[in-house]
Amino acid sequence: MYEFIQKFHSGWAYLALLLLVVAVANSILGFFSKREFTSKDKKIALFALIVTHVQLTVGLVLYFLSPLGLSAFGDMKNAALRLTSLEHPLTNIIAIVLITIGWSKHKKIVESTPKFKAFTIFYGLGLLLILSRIPWSLWF
Repeated sequence: MYEFIQKFHSGWAYLALLLLVVAVANSILGFFSKREFTSKDKKIALFALIVTHVQLTVGLVLYFLSPLGLSAFGDMKNAALRLTSLEHPLTNIIAIVLITIGWSKHKKIVESTPKFKAFTIFYGLGLLLILSRIPWSLWF
């Protein structure tokens, strides 16, 4: 079961990153072109939100099952173990909180340009944080 969850978490990450990149690019283009915020824009952001939350849920399950997760938490001198047991999960939780804040903020905004701005800022920060703490050596 551990191997399945690990493979799913790694594979789903491609989808999560792709949708986040598309959502951020869409919001940047919408912001600078001053176009109207449509249901298509909302769906792109919503799919990115859902996929990242699924990734977080699977990641938290994996964190408690993996020998590189909670069980390795005490070995903070080892950079690779520190990345997988502390930095990766904590940074990704913060990133997904930012993405969720971006989603919540857009619902309270009426005008299109500020909606795109909220998505650009919060989804963009979330994407940058996620990219900064991917354990690349384990992923490829």
